[in-house]
Amino acid sequence: MRNTPLSLQALNATAKFVATPEGTALAYGSLVFMALLPIFFGALRSVSCSKSKNSADMPETITSRDAARFPIIASCTLFGLYLFFKVFSQEYINLLLSVYFFVLGILALSHTMSPLMCRVFPSSLPNKQYQLLFTQGSGDSKEEIVNYEFDTKNLVCLLISSVVGVWYLLKKHWIANNLFGLAFALNGVELLHLNNVSTGCILLGGLFVYDVFWVFGTNVMVTVAKSFEAPIKLVFPQDLLEKGLEASNFAMLGLGDIVIPGIFIALLLRFDVSLKKNSRTYFYSSFLAYIFGLGLTIFVMHTFKHAQPALLYLVPACVGFPVIVALFKGELTEMFSYESSEEVLPGSPRLTSFPTVSGSPASLASSMDTVSAATGSSPRRRRLQPTSIRPSVIRSSRRQIHLLQNNLSHSCSAKP
Repeated sequence: MRNTPLSLQALNATAKFVATPEGTALAYGSLVFMALLPIFFGALRSVSCSKSKNSADMPETITSRDAARFPIIASCTLFGLYLFFKVFSQEYINLLLSVYFFVLGILALSHTMSPLMCRVFPSSLPNKQYQLLFTQGSGDSKEEIVNYEFDTKNLVCLLISSVVGVWYLLKKHWIANNLFGLAFALNGVELLHLNNVSTGCILLGGLFVYDVFWVFGTNVMVTVAKSFEAPIKLVFPQDLLEKGLEASNFAMLGLGDIVIPGIFIALLLRFDVSLKKNSRTYFYSSFLAYIFGLGLTIFVMHTFKHAQPALLYLVPACVGFPVIVALFKGELTEMFSYESSEEVLPGSPRLTSFPTVSGSPASLASSMDTVSAATGSSPRRRRLQPTSIRPSVIRSSRRQIHLLQNNLSHSCSAKP
């Protein structure tokens, strides 16, 4: 996952253009609404993801060590990209990035659509199974390079996602950008799991300092943001009312300002579920806190006409509100002692480990059960072949998480 908290932005297509109050309100209102969608639905999907017994659906767990190192790695990546854009041609770099995000966006959007496709796919239509297999060598030395099994539902999702991908690759249209951005954000919130609240506080605290430093202290974020053409942010035109879908004066919200608070909010939802009180107090309080923090960011930026790091306002709100609620309810100890990893099967991969898996989720589970029955060993301890590559849901999810992680090192500054 490659992700840095990207700050809220307003980028003017022309220096002379002044957005109307109606256009500004529509743009920022739409950004807030779009930001809430992946947080809400990603958090709900993270609960079912944590309870899944299928190894293909296991989330990536962030530990306190990962959280402590994250801002440092993010800073190094951000500054490295800054130097990269200074040395090499921006045109060729963005061409490579466009192709990379074209593939990644298709996989991410397909994974996002798959639960919906399972519901709307007509039962009268046959759901056939397919397999894409590439091997190297022959006989005993034969090894799998690609082993991708999928069905008709997956194929329909891939085809729809491919249409969006081609649209984005050719036109760079803001709607296609937002579809990819929403898919990246939703999957990030769903698949990135903090193991406890303390880890969340370390991560958000570190990125709070990171965001403030790189926005207020240097011009690195602004330079990278203006040079980096990729769906790592949500955009909405301020001149939509005047120019329609061809509008070009955008307000912008980075994915990091959605995913980073989002994974903390998702953790609190899983904590609510663990209390078994049929209540979502901490989830709703943190969700409302996010709305308050994002609204405050927009207000301050619009009032002072100056770049604002969104995490400066989001982190205190998203952490402070639930802690205050826990103090009033007398559950602060329970909150900080809660371990999200306890609800995930042992052997759940961590953020720093990206194992390669061969086969579809169904075939993988079947083959692991077979090995377990034959050897008497736990299927979760089965060592996977490092030479196998599967460009399916498991692989796309981990690549996407890696993408979001690196995005967190590309923040954009606010320009009113």
